[in-house]
Amino acid sequence: MRLPCSLWRNFHGRGFPSRYLANMAAQRPSHVTVLGEQYPTDHMTNISPTIVSKLPLKLHTQPSHPLSTLRALIESHFPTYAHLSSLSPLVTPYQNFDLLSFPVDHPGRSVTDSYYVNKDLMLRTHTSAHEVEVFERGETKWLLTADVYRRDEIDGSHYPVFHQTEGARIVSANSAGMKEIEEDNERLAAHLERSNIEIEDVPHLSPINPCQPAHDPKHTELIAKNLKLSLNSLMLHLFAGRVGATAQNPLRVRWIEATFPWTTPSFEVEVFFRGKWLEILGCGVIYQPTLDNANVSDKLGWAFGLGLERIAMVLYSIPDIRLFWSQDPRFLSQFKQGEITTFKPYSKYPACFKDVSFWLPEGQGLHENDFCDLVRDVAGDVVEDVKLMDNFTHPKTNRKSLCYRVNYRSMDRSLSNDEANSLNAQVVSSLRDRFGVEIR
Repeated sequence: MRLPCSLWRNFHGRGFPSRYLANMAAQRPSHVTVLGEQYPTDHMTNISPTIVSKLPLKLHTQPSHPLSTLRALIESHFPTYAHLSSLSPLVTPYQNFDLLSFPVDHPGRSVTDSYYVNKDLMLRTHTSAHEVEVFERGETKWLLTADVYRRDEIDGSHYPVFHQTEGARIVSANSAGMKEIEEDNERLAAHLERSNIEIEDVPHLSPINPCQPAHDPKHTELIAKNLKLSLNSLMLHLFAGRVGATAQNPLRVRWIEATFPWTTPSFEVEVFFRGKWLEILGCGVIYQPTLDNANVSDKLGWAFGLGLERIAMVLYSIPDIRLFWSQDPRFLSQFKQGEITTFKPYSKYPACFKDVSFWLPEGQGLHENDFCDLVRDVAGDVVEDVKLMDNFTHPKTNRKSLCYRVNYRSMDRSLSNDEANSLNAQVVSSLRDRFGVEIR
């Protein structure tokens, strides 16, 4: 199940000019090594050294790490589900897109949005890349947690690697399966009735959130209800203790109708936390062709997906997504497995801003994600954010100029101006060599 809310809508339509591809081809090695294996490169290859270095780390499996504790907390709420967390991040575009009925022109397929080893192999952009294979091997109730990869901007809440937990449940589309769901609905409803939770609901089905043609509407109603009850219970498990929910001041959860191509009906879930509504997850009744592709056409069910960093930043009060990757003992020593504690900032080092201004070669564009990947390869997590400050087209020559502001700020130590200048000089040099720009 793809990530919800703003993350589910994170793909944008972008093209890339032929001269950009020509520049990349001229510098591309014949092979790239990923997780100890060599793979041939081609016109789609865009995986960067920085991203390759992240692949073995698997933060969600490291004991005491906040993402590991959050994963375990979610898993503890679904004790009868299979818990999966070790599937390879390398998948085919067919697994990542086609098996889930992504349109052939979906912008998420673009090299500006996703990381490709070559045209036949890529890094998963969501945990749903494994949905069909997990169903196909016979799992009917499962949670899958994994690192996922998307080309993205640089700021305090975006990172090209993040972690998702996906959950799914399917049952037989017959009277026995529906009886199982009805009994579970009664159990969950009784639990929530006794709990300090206030739920703003929407209809299970509506004209803008319809039943799939292949499904019995009565069955879909039961499945959607089970989905909502299961996730309301999960929200209670994750947040009630953190907000101090009481009968007079219950945890507030609200459901919003949504539209996703991989589920129908579809929903988003928000929780009122520390004075504002927080987007938590997206979910829905699984698109039947996905189940058909998994050879379980006689089943139906639901799935949800959530981003661990998004929730952990709120629960632990972690202000910068880069901190999850820190090896500084002052960060790591604050956390213990199974405990959610408030992060205590150990310092705030000064920022060092450097502008990079350049003319693009005639007829060539430069995608912001290409610039950000270049900056990451040079400076890594020393860069806090990158902002486009100016986008100028000369009225006479029609030449295009861009100016980016790079904020160098280490999380672990004070960065000198000389160090920032040196890093910025390397960025400028790489930018000139890789894209043929003229520095202003």
